[in-house]
Amino acid sequence: MQASPWHRRAVLGAMVALGATPLRVLAAPFTAQADPFALGVASGDPSRDGFVLWTRLVGPDAHPVRAGSIPVRYEVAEDEGFRNIVRTGALNAHPEAAHSIHLELTGLRPGRPYHYRFHALGATSPVGRTATVPDRTNRLRLALTSCQHWELGWFGAYRDMLAGDPDLIVQVGDYIYETSYPDQPKVRDFGAPEPRDLDGYRARYALYRTDPDLQEAHRRVPWLVTWDDHEVLNDYAALANREGLPPEIFAARRAAAYQAYFEHMPIRPSLWRSMASPRLYRGVDWGELASLSMLDTRQFRSNPPCAAPSVARNVRLDHCAERLAPDRTMLGQAQEAWLAQRLSQERRPWTLLAQGVFFAPLALDGGGDAVYSDQWDGYVAGRSRLLDQLARPNVRNPLILSGDVHSFWLNDLHRADGTPPVATEIVTSALAAQSPPAGRFGEVRANNPHIRFHDLNHSGYVRIEIEPTRLVAQFRALNLKSARAKPKILQQVEQDIR
Repeated sequence: MQASPWHRRAVLGAMVALGATPLRVLAAPFTAQADPFALGVASGDPSRDGFVLWTRLVGPDAHPVRAGSIPVRYEVAEDEGFRNIVRTGALNAHPEAAHSIHLELTGLRPGRPYHYRFHALGATSPVGRTATVPDRTNRLRLALTSCQHWELGWFGAYRDMLAGDPDLIVQVGDYIYETSYPDQPKVRDFGAPEPRDLDGYRARYALYRTDPDLQEAHRRVPWLVTWDDHEVLNDYAALANREGLPPEIFAARRAAAYQAYFEHMPIRPSLWRSMASPRLYRGVDWGELASLSMLDTRQFRSNPPCAAPSVARNVRLDHCAERLAPDRTMLGQAQEAWLAQRLSQERRPWTLLAQGVFFAPLALDGGGDAVYSDQWDGYVAGRSRLLDQLARPNVRNPLILSGDVHSFWLNDLHRADGTPPVATEIVTSALAAQSPPAGRFGEVRANNPHIRFHDLNHSGYVRIEIEPTRLVAQFRALNLKSARAKPKILQQVEQDIR
C-alpha cells in the first residue's frame, strides 16, 4: 500500500521536527523552576554494541519548557558510581521535539550492563540502567505487556515485573489511552479532554511518565515498543477511523499522535528521521538464542473489511467475504517483505514476533463465519502468508506475542491445510484496563479447539523465560485497583524445543 502524496507530506511535516537542526541555542541563562527530569529516563532498542537513551526536559508540573534549544550533557559508565565512564558528550534538546533527547549509541561492549545520566539546567537526571545484547547467552527473560489506561488502574504490575529481573520489557501497544470511559470506576483522572493535536498528545504522554512505577520500569530495563490504536484513536486502520473523517483530515491528527509517540519512546531516531513514513518494524537478535521481530499492525494495513469508506470500527462480521480477499494485508507489502527476508535467514532455535492484535482465528459462532474485524481475522490472506513463512524448515520454534484484547490467551496456530501447529501465540491481558464484557467472545472453547487457555477476568502481564532447550511463560494477574497488588499466577506453560 503506497502512501498518497498528501499523506507523505503530513507525516514528513510532523516527523521532520524530530530530526531538525537547531535554529538556536539559549543565548541567555535559563534556570529551571522545577526538576527538568521529572519524566525520568529510559533506554530501548538494544543491540550487541549499543542502545538508545531517552529523556525529556519539562517545566513545573510536567508542562513544556518555554525556551529555545537547551544544551544537555550525558555520561555512560560501566558502574553505577560513574567511576569508569566510557562515553560522555553533549547535544541539544529542541523545542520542535518537545525538548526530548534520543541518544543512539554504538561501539560499546556486548552483553554487559551500563549506567547513564543526563545533566541540564543545573540539574542531574536519575541514574538509568540498561544493557547491550550478548553475543552468546543461555537465557532471555522478557516481560510482555499491553494496554495501560491511566484512569482505570494502577501500574503496580511493573514492580512485579522488575522483581523478575527481565532483560527486556516488550510493550505491544496502547501505551496511552486517548479515550476516557465515564461508565468505568476510576482510580485517578486524566484531567484533560481527549487529545486531538500535538499539544494534547504531548500532555497525555507527559502525564503517563509521571507515574512512579512506569518511570522506574523505564529507568531500570531497556524496552522494545510498538503502537496499537489508542496511541491515536480507538480502532483506526491506516487512515480509516471510527469518526469517518476524510483521510486528509485524519492524517493531521495521526501525524501529531505519531510525533508525540516518538518524542516519548526510547526508539532509534535512525528508524524515523527523514523517512516518508515513520518506521516501527525492526529486529533484536539475542545472541544465538532467539530472534525478536517487532511489527507495526496499524499504519500499513488494508482498509477494514465490509466497512464504509474511511470508517474503521471493531465490529462483528457475519459472512463477510471481503475479509478473505487474497490481496488483504495487515503489515503492508514492504513490512511483509522485510519480515520474510528475516525469517528466510533464521538460524536461532527460537523465533519471536511481537505485534499488537489477536493473531489466531477466533470464531464467535460454531461455523466460524462470525469474527471481529479489527483482528487478523479481518486480514486472512495476510495471516496465511505469515504462517507460510513461519512453516519454513529453518524456523524451528516460532512464537507470536500479542495484546489488545484485555485478556490472557494461549493459542495453537495452524495453516489452512489443517496440518499440525506451526507456531504458538501468547496474548497478554491489559496491564491496567477493563476486562471484556461477559459473552464478548461467545463459546470460546467449543468454537475454537486450537485455543489451549484463556482468561477473561484478570489484568496483568506475561513473564517469559527462554533457554536453549525450553521456554516457560507465566500468565501473572494483579488487582489493578490496588496500588500494592500481589501477583497471582493464572497459568504456567512450558514448551520444549522442537
